[in-house]
Amino acid sequence: MMTIARVETETPARTMGQLCKHFGHRIPTSHDERQGRIEFTEALCELEAQEGTLVLRLTATDEAVMARMQKVVADHLLRFAFRDPPQVVWQPA
Repeated sequence: MMTIARVETETPARTMGQLCKHFGHRIPTSHDERQGRIEFTEALCELEAQEGTLVLRLTATDEAVMARMQKVVADHLLRFAFRDPPQVVWQPA
């Protein structure tokens, strides 16, 4: 099961880097200027920095895990973008 959120932000690559570095203290992550990957135990979040947009693709094993991980990723993203908080809306892929 996969969901996608397209988050408008002036700094998509920076925000992606912050998320990956933050989670990277505890779980496997990787990123470059355009793409990122966060490997949670029960889910995978793939990130893509586009012009003015950070695309989040979240894959999880079931609905309960998906709901929990959507909240975790969105909450952390909002912490890093507190000056201009974006709207994170997850859609089925």
